[in-house]
Amino acid sequence: MLVYNETFIVDDAIVTGWLEWIKTNHIPSILATGAFDGYKALTVLDSPNEGITYCIQYHTDTIERYSDFFYKHLEKIHQAHNVQFEERFALFHTLMEEIEL
Repeated sequence: MLVYNETFIVDDAIVTGWLEWIKTNHIPSILATGAFDGYKALTVLDSPNEGITYCIQYHTDTIERYSDFFYKHLEKIHQAHNVQFEERFALFHTLMEEIEL
């Protein structure tokens, strides 16, 4: 399984509006691309950063589905987020693969 992870560090002053927007716009937009089968949302309890840190992890079974999302949809979705919350957050994203130990 592949996991596309978005980590957001959000300004305390906008958290309530940001969470609502993420729930009603951002996550549904990502899932609507068809690239992912589901997601998990987490908050980082011991973050050293100012603001509140959230991680949203989306699950997919193939690199092709992720690549389609990355090249066709990601920029537009992130632009919409930037318009809503410009300079009130930091974002980084990573692609991970689940392994068995």
